[in-house]
Amino acid sequence: MQDLQDSELTTPLLLPRGEEVAFHGRGSSSAGTAPKKSPVPPHREEKKKSAVADGEGSPGEQLIPEKRKAMHSAGRSWLLLTGFVLFYVVYLLFGALVFSSLERPAEDRLREDMEALKLEFLNDSCVNVASLERFLLKVLTANKYGVSVLRNASAVSNWDLASSMFFANTLVTTVGYGHTTPLSDAGKAFSILYALIGVPFTMLVLTACVQRLMQPLVLGPVGLLQRLGLRPRPATVLHFTLLLVLVVLCFFVAPAAVFSKLEASWSFLDGVYFCFISLCTIGLGDFVPGTQPRQKHRSLYQLSVMFYMFVGLMMMYLVLRTIHKMADLHGLTTFLQLPRCEDPDLDEDQKPIVEVGHGAQAPSFRTEEASKPLEAASQASYNTINTG
Repeated sequence: MQDLQDSELTTPLLLPRGEEVAFHGRGSSSAGTAPKKSPVPPHREEKKKSAVADGEGSPGEQLIPEKRKAMHSAGRSWLLLTGFVLFYVVYLLFGALVFSSLERPAEDRLREDMEALKLEFLNDSCVNVASLERFLLKVLTANKYGVSVLRNASAVSNWDLASSMFFANTLVTTVGYGHTTPLSDAGKAFSILYALIGVPFTMLVLTACVQRLMQPLVLGPVGLLQRLGLRPRPATVLHFTLLLVLVVLCFFVAPAAVFSKLEASWSFLDGVYFCFISLCTIGLGDFVPGTQPRQKHRSLYQLSVMFYMFVGLMMMYLVLRTIHKMADLHGLTTFLQLPRCEDPDLDEDQKPIVEVGHGAQAPSFRTEEASKPLEAASQASYNTINTG
């Protein structure tokens, strides 16, 4: 009887999912044991490791490394762009200090000569033709270098720190109004060296900024319009129209209204004219902000104009790049046998983090052949649209 009871107590109890728990009798040292899972067969473990090595593991196992890599690449890209912009500002400040130290003494000497010539002319009781011509010649020459013989127009120097920085900005952006030019030979020599480095670097900074703006201002809106049901070509035409209207309003109409209020002698048309001449880097110099006598907050005004010019040039380059892409789309570059505006390869921060599926590739902004039609669910790009 005792043996029968012991055998019944040691009989395994079948639980759900195949787990077994054995209850021991009085001779057992513990009340029970924890459930044990059956070991994974070796061939299944090797198959799982090989699947992970081949990139076929679970998305969660691949998500973290790819995401960290993308975040690291994006942070490095933005850090590099920020460094470019900061170095550009430091370069302008350096040029302003050098131009101010070189040209300020020459300007002071020219002002003293104008004052002496003015007193000499007034002291003469009888002015002959030769004296009058010599007076006018020197006055016009001084006015060419930004020095006026009028007392109320000569109160502020053209080579203080803010004005020198404004001149350096017009020099490296190739706007070159010409209202202020170097007076000394040292200033002219430094202008050559300064522009030799500053002009290519300014183009590099503007290009880097435009590349960062292509996705949020060009590719993203085009893709949104296509997802709303528009076909590729109407979507790009509508996007370009909206972009052009935005640029005209924000960088021509609104600044022109501000300039017409701040500049007493400017009309609204003069403001629009100045904005167009400046942002197209024509720089005729017939209208230059911040040159009126007794103007309030002149330094702050000139710094604001510098910022407006930099952002405006960046947007003009963005519009030109968009026009080039539209020419690719409508076959104009092919018809004229011009080079296409190819999209660069995606940066690491623009690549998809999660795989689309087993053996599938994520949609890209660029295809191997630019003439292939654009899929409805793929990302938008001017170069992925069929030009035929």
